[in-house]
Amino acid sequence: MLRWVLRGQAVYYVATGLWPLFSLRTFELVTGPKTDDWLVHMVGLLAAAIGLALWGGARRRPPAGEVVALAGLSAASFAGIDLVYALGGRISPVYLGDAAVELALIAALAIGWLGRHRA
Repeated sequence: MLRWVLRGQAVYYVATGLWPLFSLRTFELVTGPKTDDWLVHMVGLLAAAIGLALWGGARRRPPAGEVVALAGLSAASFAGIDLVYALGGRISPVYLGDAAVELALIAALAIGWLGRHRA
């Protein structure tokens, strides 16, 4: 299960990370206007890089603890920023949807990690 969660998170991060690079206009239609395009692009590239690392790490049986830590900490970071700034009214409420995805990923990673050690 852990490998599937990592793969799903990898695909999500690569897709959402590259989206503003390919179409900043549609990204902003969904997420709201941004003031610093370079920052949107940089965060997108970082998300895509994390996604690629997670995909590679998911190939190993079992995935290394460092890969699972990267997955969990990345999801927690995105969720934290989403929640603080969306609930504070600084960014679009659509980011609460991303926070929900990130929290679900954290839960799935925890279940997968615990299941891995019970086996």
